[in-house]
Amino acid sequence: MSISELLLLSVALAMDAFAVSICKGLSLKKVMIKHMLICGFWFGFFQALMPVLGFYAGRAFQTFIDRWSHWIAFILLVFVGIGMLREAFQKEEAMDASLGFSTMLMLAVATSIDAFAVGASLALLGVSILAAAACIGIITFFISCAGVRIGNLFGTRWHKPSLIAGGSILCLIGLRILISGIMAGN
Repeated sequence: MSISELLLLSVALAMDAFAVSICKGLSLKKVMIKHMLICGFWFGFFQALMPVLGFYAGRAFQTFIDRWSHWIAFILLVFVGIGMLREAFQKEEAMDASLGFSTMLMLAVATSIDAFAVGASLALLGVSILAAAACIGIITFFISCAGVRIGNLFGTRWHKPSLIAGGSILCLIGLRILISGIMAGN
């Protein structure tokens, strides 16, 4: 996986967190830097942690599925991408302003479950998980911080486009992996 693909993957995975951060920004009357940092930390940490967990789960089964790795990576990435696209067209739920532990834990886990599946895909592709997780976490941190501010300034206008962009990027990366695997004769 190239650096540009890793950056695109990181941005795509951050789109769920970005959308939720926008909603958090909408729900807060006045956004302070601490609000942005809280969202950035929670979402960035879990977006970095989940691919690591998925990576080691994928590695545990790698010898059994090595021959089909490009198909599995394709299916996982497209599945997550389609889920994001579907979410973009569902009715939006109201978001509360709470930045408390239980609320943020629930949101951080919910927005990073797709990163677990991506981590399993990365294991099958032989990607350095530490570099990938760091990239995913850092990009998510900054995108989430920006999302809180953007949500407070502009409203829900970017929620749907961010999910569409993220889902499309994941599907395209999955397709590229599949085509590369087939062309390599696997």
